[in-house]
Amino acid sequence: MKTWIEKAAAADIDEMGRLYDSLNDYLEQHVNYPGWRKGIYPAREDAEKGIKEKNLYVLRNEREIMGSIILSHEPEAAYEKADWHVDLEYKDIFVIHTFAVHPLYLGNGTGKRLMEFALEQSREEKIKAIRLDVYEKNTPAISLYRKYGFHYIDTVDLGYGEFGLDNFELYQKLL
Repeated sequence: MKTWIEKAAAADIDEMGRLYDSLNDYLEQHVNYPGWRKGIYPAREDAEKGIKEKNLYVLRNEREIMGSIILSHEPEAAYEKADWHVDLEYKDIFVIHTFAVHPLYLGNGTGKRLMEFALEQSREEKIKAIRLDVYEKNTPAISLYRKYGFHYIDTVDLGYGEFGLDNFELYQKLL
């Protein structure tokens, strides 16, 4: 099956909203490692923002969007509390947000393909580091990030305690 990655466009907003809803429905029925909730995060508005800011990328096949990733230069406020061990400006850093795989494509390499794209895109744009946060109990994602050479930096509170998500681990990969 032919697949490709491209920037999402306005025409993708409805499909991205459905992808997020499908993923959140799936997580409600299985182990919800990321702690995401339908209608809260990720939601259609996150896709709209990513498209508006031109930093939402989608992996698609001939039929549908298989997964997506946001590569921005905007950190969460709590990132300022961490010692990243290197002094870089965020114009030289990609922050991964809303890394999502449609439930139909979980476990088939879609996440790996998106991660490899993030690394390729970073090299093309002369990015010096990639940073991200991940809920501390999201062991599948943590395993993927470590496999790709991301190093643990710190654990912070991103302010999602009302949803039972108190601690997020910060990771970084220097390029």
